[in-house]
Amino acid sequence: MMSYRTTLKEAVKFHGHLGPYLVLGLLAGALALKKLKCKKYFALDVKVFGANKKPKSCLIDGLQLSTGATYGKGNIRKLNNPVIKIKFRNRINNKTITLKFKDSLVQKLNKVKTHRNSEVLARKLYMEDYSELFNLESSI
Repeated sequence: MMSYRTTLKEAVKFHGHLGPYLVLGLLAGALALKKLKCKKYFALDVKVFGANKKPKSCLIDGLQLSTGATYGKGNIRKLNNPVIKIKFRNRINNKTITLKFKDSLVQKLNKVKTHRNSEVLARKLYMEDYSELFNLESSI
């Protein structure tokens, strides 16, 4: 599983600081590549719902870094939604998965009030199993 994961050091270098939404983007992207059996950069389309403002929009940087999907290539899009969800599509076989945050994760995120707490939570989330963080719907 770790072979799909971007390191926290790489993520901070790209994004500028460590936070839970950045980490969740890294993990969601890694899970999508694994589940859809995709290669980074060109084989995946990503639609991100509900991550329109900071800190939630930091999720998008994690997704770009972990999947290689970028705005320049046009294979990642941000859409309005009251709740965060991420839809991934394998461009080769059209298989999809959709990830949503588990309620327990949303509760943890809502408790974060300081940058220090944000970093601590980010490090904890990075070590969590995917099944503790995301609900997964799939067409696989």
